[in-house]
Amino acid sequence: MAKKNLSALKRVRQSEKRRLRNQSWKTRIKTFTKKVEAAIEAGDAETAQSMLREAIRTICKASSKGIIHRNTASRKISRLTRKVNAAFKSEAA
Repeated sequence: MAKKNLSALKRVRQSEKRRLRNQSWKTRIKTFTKKVEAAIEAGDAETAQSMLREAIRTICKASSKGIIHRNTASRKISRLTRKVNAAFKSEAA
C-alpha cells in the first residue's frame, strides 16, 4: 500500500512546485502590464514603449514555457500594443 502513496506524494510535491512557478510568472506579467498602463496614464510615451517591450518579452517567455497558452499571450500583447499606440497616436504623427 505504501508504494502507491509514494507516487501520489511525489505528484503533490511536483504540483506545488509548478503552482509556485506559474504564480510567479503570472504575477510578473501582471506587474509589467500595470507598469505599461501607468506610463500611459502619466503620458510618458518613451517609458510606455520600453515597458511594453519588457512586457512583450515576459509574456512570450511565459508562453514558451507553457505557463500561459500562446493565444492568450498573443491576445495580451495585442491589447497592450493597441493601448500604447492609441494613447500616443497624435504624438507620432
